[in-house]
Amino acid sequence: MKAGIVGLPNVGKSTLFNCLSNAKAQSANFPFCTIEPNIGVVNVPDPRIEKLEELVKPERVQMATVDIVDIAGLVKGASKGEGLGNQFLGNIRECNAIIHVLRCFDNDNIVHVDGNVNPIRDKETIDIELQLKDLDTVEKRLEKVNRAAKTGNKEAQTEKALLDRIRESLLQAKSARTIVPQSNEEEVLMESFQLITAKPVLYVCNVDENSAVNGNKYVDQVRELVKDEDAEVIILSVGAEADITELESYEERQVFLEDMGLKEPGASVLIRAAYKLLKQQTYFTAGVKEVRAWTINIGATAPQAAGVIHTDFEKGFIRAEVISYEDFVHYGSEAKCKEAGKFKVEGKEYIVKDGDVMHFRFNV
Repeated sequence: MKAGIVGLPNVGKSTLFNCLSNAKAQSANFPFCTIEPNIGVVNVPDPRIEKLEELVKPERVQMATVDIVDIAGLVKGASKGEGLGNQFLGNIRECNAIIHVLRCFDNDNIVHVDGNVNPIRDKETIDIELQLKDLDTVEKRLEKVNRAAKTGNKEAQTEKALLDRIRESLLQAKSARTIVPQSNEEEVLMESFQLITAKPVLYVCNVDENSAVNGNKYVDQVRELVKDEDAEVIILSVGAEADITELESYEERQVFLEDMGLKEPGASVLIRAAYKLLKQQTYFTAGVKEVRAWTINIGATAPQAAGVIHTDFEKGFIRAEVISYEDFVHYGSEAKCKEAGKFKVEGKEYIVKDGDVMHFRFNV
């Protein structure tokens, strides 16, 4: 699961990506590795794993991760191949969610590609390019499905009806994510279309250091614009975040954050938001060898969660032994949770909850 950082040139995308890549500076447990020049695997900050580490004292700790992709800046005409348009659109199509960075600060030394700061115009520029690309995709698919629909093919008629709704929405400059599938069949079809504007989006308002806590007039404009989009808006001073990652000690970084009025780096807030955007959640395994956070889809069953560790665990699943994170911390150990009756045995139907501490029994 990957979240792609998008935006116009010079809005702070690459600086933000570099901040995330240096997230190890915020915590000793924050490794970062580059799979390709523009893809980073970033650990998800989670105070719960630190607490489990404190209680269990394992040999090693492994945090949950999220893949962040730094995508080349988009310009007008990208949907027709302008700039790095085709590469940009190809990269974003491969992502599962979008982190849209908007410039919300004034600085005469940083040139804006369109001459002046206007996050509303910037957002619309990108939205229009993505919508045009999706419109092209939808119309090509309609050409194929129209013929089959005319013959009375029920599946083709269902697909045509959904495509027509999406096309109408795109023509009104509304993204495909505004279309709500009316059935399981439509949900499957929507997924198969792989439309760019159907992906969930998170808006990052890149502000000056003084606006990092409460935002500014540009942030207010963005919030008003996206209020009906069911999308989160995060305020981040990317320049200040870059300065924080340069500081050597934890104490220095904390002083810097306190001076800004922040409790934690904005990069940590962003990583957690991206994780949530991708509809991911965490369960833990906790033993003397390792305390580890495992990433699963929200709504995953116990066998599916076991399969994340190894496919054999899912195939031969017998049962899951489950302690809630809150109970584990309250009682301090697995043994004490058992004594208190907080140790549960769950079967194949169990839906894993965020923060569950689990062991699996399996037979292959």
